[in-house]
Amino acid sequence: MSLVVVGSVAYDSIETPYGRVERTLGGSCTYIGLAASYFTQVKLVAVVGEDFEEADARFLESRGLDLTGLERRPGKTFHWSGVYSADMNDRTTLRTELNVFADFDPKLPPSHRSAPYLMLGNIQPALQRSVRGQMNGVRLAAGDTMNYWIANQREELLETLRTWDFLLINDGEARMLAGETNLRRAADSILDMGPHTVVVKRGEHGATLFRRDGHFSLPGYLLDHVVDPTGAGDAFAGGFLGYIAEQGADPAAGPLDPKLLRNAVVYGSVLGSFCCERFGVERFRTLTRAEIDDRFQEFKALTEF
Repeated sequence: MSLVVVGSVAYDSIETPYGRVERTLGGSCTYIGLAASYFTQVKLVAVVGEDFEEADARFLESRGLDLTGLERRPGKTFHWSGVYSADMNDRTTLRTELNVFADFDPKLPPSHRSAPYLMLGNIQPALQRSVRGQMNGVRLAAGDTMNYWIANQREELLETLRTWDFLLINDGEARMLAGETNLRRAADSILDMGPHTVVVKRGEHGATLFRRDGHFSLPGYLLDHVVDPTGAGDAFAGGFLGYIAEQGADPAAGPLDPKLLRNAVVYGSVLGSFCCERFGVERFRTLTRAEIDDRFQEFKALTEF
């Protein structure tokens, strides 16, 4: 079961208490796609510039990612630079250079339009809705958003949310979108906006899945060293949607199994935790499915009572 992932492919310059890297491979589409690739076939839709390294393209392809939808344009690839605080709970953006990403208008190749699963990374809501409209066989559509779109393009975002099954969002953005400080009430409000499932990512404190029939909370995985949290939320989304695609979930065939959704939250958390162990996407160069499944079982042991 294939998953189409739409978002950014970028180069990041990152500084944390553990060091600094320059122009390492990043972007929401990259993290989501790499995490999901352990479970299902992934088709990337993004744009890069002339400076995009062939070695990076080969790495993505080595993980089984279909790059047919990766558009190459004259100019430079999206570049982000930031520095994290000592406890890595806060980060300061030093530079954002959109470059070719500024005019990104995703057009799906014909081979992508009948894919059953769709994950829309954090891009303009109107573009997210346009991509959803280009697909003709979607079983489940999921998306992410951010405070900028909530504050500045709220009506566009609300119209877009009506076409999604899943919204994955962090706790601050969930409260902002709903206008509620209480997270449970915020989730109830967002469920009224269209998605039947809301997954609230809470960083080191874990994640909570909300539905009309109840909610499920999972703590964060405690690492010995968090080297770089960049992309962890996107890796969570990739693990979550990738597992759901692997299981062939189809709401048209009946209600989604609550156990499947809970397992998806755990796999999302597992992928997010592995992402934090190295700078950028480096952990995905050596990570295996066996390691992922072992940590999944460790999560079960840690949370069982």
